[in-house]
Amino acid sequence: MKFSSQAEKILVQINNKTKLGDLRKIAKDIKKNHELALELWSSERFLARQLAILIMDNKLLSQELINKLNKDMQTHTFSERNQLMDWLMANQLTKDKKTITLIQSWKDSSSSLQRRTYWYYQARLRWTGQTPPENTNELLSAIEARIVMEEPEVQWAMNFTAGWIGVFEKKYRDRCVTLGEKIGLYKGEMVSKGCTPNYLPEFIAMESNKRNL
Repeated sequence: MKFSSQAEKILVQINNKTKLGDLRKIAKDIKKNHELALELWSSERFLARQLAILIMDNKLLSQELINKLNKDMQTHTFSERNQLMDWLMANQLTKDKKTITLIQSWKDSSSSLQRRTYWYYQARLRWTGQTPPENTNELLSAIEARIVMEEPEVQWAMNFTAGWIGVFEKKYRDRCVTLGEKIGLYKGEMVSKGCTPNYLPEFIAMESNKRNL
């Protein structure tokens, strides 16, 4: 595929030693350039796609385009496609009311990455310190009913949501801990020093203690 001179110049700068900070510097110089973003995305390269996400125009992110990006992500490894979708959520989808509305509609999406984003966003509303929405009981009921049958990438986000509910909403804490004990998800998983385990009883205990909650 033939790229524009601007895209070629950028792609030459990106290699296996490029860090996220480097991508952010490049993006800062470019600012917003949706056409260039889609061109970089078409390179199929992971880091180029991360950069592409940073310079997209969220006003132009329709459900149709997100579905296409979602489909393209399937060519990547499990870890990379989760990173790309999480990166898209953090840097674009949560920045505009229209795309937040799209996220909120993905609870039952046929795409596991979009379902993951729905649940990750619910967790994000809580860990960023915003007042928890009034849908906690409904969310927990859905997690309890579906988490065991979900795809691994969605399980993680559901578990993460339950974790932050247990930390910040004390009246649901025992319910979240009991859920973790019942499903046993991530129990015994090794984590890096200084990191919080994903296993709900441990996650909730550690994160609530940190905040004296």
